[in-house]
Amino acid sequence: MGNKFICMKKKDVIIRGDGSRSKRVNRSQRKLLGDEEMLHRRALSMAIQQAQHSQRFDGSMSRRVGSTSSRRRTLSDPLSNNKQVPDFLESLTVKKFILVHGEGFGAWCWYKTIASLEESGLSPVTVDLTGSGFNMTDANSVSTLEEYSEPLIELLQNLPEEEKVILVGHSTGGACVSYALERFPEKISKAIFLCATMVSDGQRPFDVFADELGSAERFMKESQFLIYGNGKDKPATGFMFEKQHMKGLYFNQSPNKDIALSMISMRPVPLGPMMEKLSLTRERYGKGRRFYVQTLDDLALSPDVQEKLVRENSPEGVFKIKGSDHCPFFSKPQSLHKILLEIAQIP
Repeated sequence: MGNKFICMKKKDVIIRGDGSRSKRVNRSQRKLLGDEEMLHRRALSMAIQQAQHSQRFDGSMSRRVGSTSSRRRTLSDPLSNNKQVPDFLESLTVKKFILVHGEGFGAWCWYKTIASLEESGLSPVTVDLTGSGFNMTDANSVSTLEEYSEPLIELLQNLPEEEKVILVGHSTGGACVSYALERFPEKISKAIFLCATMVSDGQRPFDVFADELGSAERFMKESQFLIYGNGKDKPATGFMFEKQHMKGLYFNQSPNKDIALSMISMRPVPLGPMMEKLSLTRERYGKGRRFYVQTLDDLALSPDVQEKLVRENSPEGVFKIKGSDHCPFFSKPQSLHKILLEIAQIP
């Protein structure tokens, strides 16, 4: 699997200076915020279009009643006004990132990450999993992890024969990354699990959330968030949290504008893929280079649960982001960017 690394924690950077320096910094900050605002407007426009196109989906759902030796690194998110200088690009053999969203999200959630990676000279690619984002498949019809992951698998199948990529999976998108790593280990240089469901062989993605949501069996019987796309007399086909519940679980540190974007963009989650046990082998999945990024202010997947995943699955490297909720691409985008660059440069 490759050598394991241990990284020392870096201190936070505090910029201090005289009045003229502060003015220059403030001007740079204003420009940075202006660029981010433009990106956000683009993402919001796309999300509104998505919401308009997905109105038909509402009719398909029922009323909702109700310790390791791995590399470790901790980052906060200081505001940096200096663009990344891509001096390291010459030495990189893999420059393409495929960003895989988590449950309910879509490719739209990566808009900050896409911009920062492109600025660094890398090639980010996003994908809408089946029934998510702009993929207008009815999520109620998606019953297996294979169906859910189909857009990702198709993307990997169409890569040039010798090309490799770095996969990044957020939350339950980690299960899709694991599935892809089992299918195409030769095409995946590194797999990065971002506060994600890095499961073991025979485990379900949902099992990772058992501490927060209860057992899968109990959730299927008692949850008020279930969707019965085929009728109440048939098994549940999906789930979706109420907006206030989502805000508390996912976005406790995210900017309000990104929360607003998410509230009009998130879609129901197909239940079947979350309840499916993965079949992962040592010969294929086990030989992949896996890295885990922990979010330390996460209420959806607690730091304790993430630490347990790391202990049980032994990734090659572990990184931590201070002050991040379950969506570091919103709450700590610069820290996430630094980690992605660092992992890309690991030989």
